[in-house]
Amino acid sequence: MATATVKTSLYTWQGTDRQGKPTSGESQGVSQAMVKAQLRKQGITPKAVKKKPKPLFGSGGRAIQPADISIFTRQLATMMKAGVPLVQSFDIVAEGLDNPTMGELVHQIKNEVASGSGFANAISKHPKYFDDLFCNLVASGEASGTLETMLQRIATYKEKSEALKAKIKKALTYPIAVLVVAVVVTGVLLVKVIPTFADTFQSFGSELPAFTVMVLRLSEFVQEWWLIIVIAIVSAIFLFKEARARSPAVALGVDRFMLKAPVVGNIIYMSIIARFARTLSTTFAAGVPLVDALEAVSGTAGNIIYSRAIKKIREEVITGQQLFVAIRATKLFPSMLLQMVSIGEQSGALDEMLEKVADHYEAAVDNAVDNLTALLEPIIMSFLGVVVGGLMVAMYLPIFMMGAAI
Repeated sequence: MATATVKTSLYTWQGTDRQGKPTSGESQGVSQAMVKAQLRKQGITPKAVKKKPKPLFGSGGRAIQPADISIFTRQLATMMKAGVPLVQSFDIVAEGLDNPTMGELVHQIKNEVASGSGFANAISKHPKYFDDLFCNLVASGEASGTLETMLQRIATYKEKSEALKAKIKKALTYPIAVLVVAVVVTGVLLVKVIPTFADTFQSFGSELPAFTVMVLRLSEFVQEWWLIIVIAIVSAIFLFKEARARSPAVALGVDRFMLKAPVVGNIIYMSIIARFARTLSTTFAAGVPLVDALEAVSGTAGNIIYSRAIKKIREEVITGQQLFVAIRATKLFPSMLLQMVSIGEQSGALDEMLEKVADHYEAAVDNAVDNLTALLEPIIMSFLGVVVGGLMVAMYLPIFMMGAAI
């Protein structure tokens, strides 16, 4: 039976502490009465508790990114390793954060923990920033009394995951950015530059080369329909994103295409294997049962094909099948991963073997991205030269022909 999500709000309060000194702050709570009760548990006598109004234009700070969560986790693990109490660690970490919005989130978590809530329960109220995997690992650390060690593992996992995402973005962003620049430059030439040549050509009184005529007609078409073209491009991008988010069939087709795409497909494939190995290694080392670990891994695969395959592996493991055999049956994972999983199961060091696999494929992704960037640079420069140079040649070709006739 699903549990209803309790909606909480942020309240500002003023009161006095146990020594009678004035104090103030912010707390997250279901109601004003609940916040007052939480403050009394902390030894604070509330005098004024008001719901904090939301800013008229946004949150007043930049959005919280996964990198902010990674930094928060690493700093919190460092504080706890140094022997600083958890609640005090929140204050120290919040003061050192560059993102004010992240600082507010840390203060909210701190207030909830200080009021008697567990750390895992406190962060579970913010699913937008802390996923089920993060919450489950923290809960496991709290239950076993190894929260410090668990936070270090989570921090390492988050840092590796973000580094891997950055590499994939680097591989995809560079060619897309250059392509956008090429389209913009071409559009400017067709709308602003080429029409000036067209006025000049009208006074020639002679037949223009076919290439020049084609470019002039293209320029006329773009000038007349440029607004429709821009709207169509923006609409196509929006509809594609919506279709991928709402339709499993579309998302499956896109993920399958990305895996088969030249060069980039291999990078995405290796990143999926690295993410699978890293996540499973982290969860298994944290003491999470293999079946539950596979459930968490399926949600972080980043590809529907592999997400479904991991769920199938989980079903096979539930029936008593060995992990190695279940993975091999999917025919989607490389032989290196299969062999390392087999060795890990036999030796009882599955988490260590998976960590080695993750390190290997993360390094492979890094090298592949560097090679791709080096390969694309001359290709993209040549592409820009052909497009922009072709337009210029088309415009100057009649002038060259006139000069030759004279």
